[in-house]
Amino acid sequence: MHRACWFLLSITAVLAQDTLASRIAHTEASKFRRAPRVHAGAGELHYMGLFGNKTLETNLIFLHRGVIPPGGGIGHHFHHQMEEMFVIFDNAAQYTIDGRTAVLEGPAGAPCRMGSSHAIYNHTDKPTQWMNIAVGAVRGRYDAEDLGDDRVGVTLDPRPVFSHMRLDPKLLRPAERWRGGKGAVRYRRAIGPERFRTNWGYVDHLVLPPDTSEGFHRHDAMEEFYYVMRGHGRVQVDKETAEIGPGDAVPIRLREAHGFFNHTSQELELMIVGVTLEKGKFDLTELGDDLSKLK
Repeated sequence: MHRACWFLLSITAVLAQDTLASRIAHTEASKFRRAPRVHAGAGELHYMGLFGNKTLETNLIFLHRGVIPPGGGIGHHFHHQMEEMFVIFDNAAQYTIDGRTAVLEGPAGAPCRMGSSHAIYNHTDKPTQWMNIAVGAVRGRYDAEDLGDDRVGVTLDPRPVFSHMRLDPKLLRPAERWRGGKGAVRYRRAIGPERFRTNWGYVDHLVLPPDTSEGFHRHDAMEEFYYVMRGHGRVQVDKETAEIGPGDAVPIRLREAHGFFNHTSQELELMIVGVTLEKGKFDLTELGDDLSKLK
């Protein structure tokens, strides 16, 4: 094959692999791998990686999604140069932060800041749907120090004495024409930048009722990913569109215009994670398009 033709075919293949549809990660239980005694924890963890440290240009290290079986967990450990957050979407789990343990009922999560020890344990007789998000102080650098403690049978506080969030739709507030979108959605910032030491910016919770949208907009100094908690919809990123459903994670890179439209008869529920290039520096440019064309 002529070298010029080979080069063009190679470029075409690379571009094809980087389409919006190919970038959206899908949660597939059949792809979960079994990991015993994670960080010296109890039992097993079943999970898959949705994103890695090259998915975004900011300091997202990974996005993991899986299940904590009954009697399973992640042992007591801490990180020197990164932060993570364990999110549970149903059931319940015992969370430990800095040696204090309490039960959180899903959907909920607790940020684990740099230098703070943390663990999670499923004390129930049902599997718990779980996610782990990690953001580093240094791009791509992971570290961990295990404490050799599975946190089984520890004393529980009646209420959490650590920072945590609830992803409860009842806590959301109405927001008209969100990001220049169509209709009234419901929104809440579940965690803001003050709770993190890295450039992790926020965790937002958004529900789009039928025939509403998050308008087309972009960020020049930050990146996001959207995780579909419930429902179906359509996403546009720059000039591409794709269908999304439960368990999908959509990465949004620097300066990519994006927005979501709910074209279905059921609500579309999203969790949004933002990571900035510079701590505390946020930006937003609305592009005057409510994406009604995606209906």
